[in-house]
Amino acid sequence: AALFVAAATAYVSVKYINQMKTDVAEGDKVDEEWDGISEYTNELPSGWAYSFLAAFIWAMWYGLWGYPVNQYTQIGEYNEEVLAYNKKFEATHANADKETLQKMGESIYLVQCSQCHGATGDGLSGKAEDLTAGYTADRIADIINNGQNEMLAFEYGMPGGMAFGDDVGIIAEYVASGFVGDQPEAYGACTGCHGAEGEGVPYAGPRINGYDLANTLAHGKKGKMGMMPAFNSLITPIQEKALGEYIKTINVQGNM
Repeated sequence: AALFVAAATAYVSVKYINQMKTDVAEGDKVDEEWDGISEYTNELPSGWAYSFLAAFIWAMWYGLWGYPVNQYTQIGEYNEEVLAYNKKFEATHANADKETLQKMGESIYLVQCSQCHGATGDGLSGKAEDLTAGYTADRIADIINNGQNEMLAFEYGMPGGMAFGDDVGIIAEYVASGFVGDQPEAYGACTGCHGAEGEGVPYAGPRINGYDLANTLAHGKKGKMGMMPAFNSLITPIQEKALGEYIKTINVQGNM
């Protein structure tokens, strides 16, 4: 095969180099002309056309049969091993208790999250989101008044300027408390997107009764120091649950 390719290359090269030295272009020209230069209407040389067709057929054969896309690779073997291990991991820890999940979550947090949020979750003194503070009433009131889409869970986010008037503070205090006590009547305007208990509504609004870790990990978030990437492909569902349990232990407000 190598000798054939070498011979064919040499033949084609010599043939066309000699042809370029002696051939004179002939045929009809197009009407357009640029600075005295115009193009011929000649058909594509058959040699080029057949060469392109042969290369295309060979590429299809090589990709599908000669060296198919599902052929063994070290990367493929590694991915299969990771999937098998993750399946075993999920089965092993399916019924893990709270203490085990918190310890697991701490390990995941230190590896995946501490670089931006700090080892203690304080957000590196304000450079990133402070996970220990939670959503305070003042912050929630600001979101109601000005809107936001930090979690990128929905395309357009929450609009600002909703006409709640003096009820903004009442709603903010209720949500910040973790939905404790009597629900304010004004909160009824929020249920269409966030649910009666702040549990969130699919394709409408994210969860606000507790930190919406699932949306944050799935979609990423607009952070103070830049864009937080999505992590849902990097950790398993059990690890996500464990991370949530650990974050609860460092959240002094208790409403994340």
